[in-house]
Amino acid sequence: MQRILIIGSGGAGKSTFSTKLGVCLDLPVIHLDTLYWRPGWVDTPPEEWAKVVAAEIARPRWIMDGNYGGTMEMRLAACDTVIFLHLSPWICLRRALYRRWKYRRVSRPDMNPGCPEQIDLEFLKWIWNYPATKAPKILEMLERLKPTKTVVVLRSPREIDDFLVRLSPATSASAT
Repeated sequence: MQRILIIGSGGAGKSTFSTKLGVCLDLPVIHLDTLYWRPGWVDTPPEEWAKVVAAEIARPRWIMDGNYGGTMEMRLAACDTVIFLHLSPWICLRRALYRRWKYRRVSRPDMNPGCPEQIDLEFLKWIWNYPATKAPKILEMLERLKPTKTVVVLRSPREIDDFLVRLSPATSASAT
């Protein structure tokens, strides 16, 4: 695992997971939200965004978190591993609301300065409907990738924790 793509619903914990995974595997972490959003929540134009992502995936080793469907195909082609955080919408909603409270009036660590945490009804609906509207297509796509990529689907906080423990350098060292 040298080029890992992390995807999942808002509130699934992609940024937190990728940061922890980066420590476990000693890989650089790329938070796509940091690259995409400019101060004031101004998005990057599509043609510029594709160039930004192309430059990032050209690196030899990385963990990249984020969905961004417009560049998904190029990121999938470049990665060797895809990890889908496929959690309950209840968990994701709770985490998104907590994150909004925790980072009220400030930007969270995986965002650019000038992008204070915000939440709206449309985002909450997207999270709630993700298992019905997005997840089936993602699972289908991942099934097609299995012959050529390592595919991991983690469905609970416990599975996420267990996965990280198995990869932890301390755990690996104690097993030898």
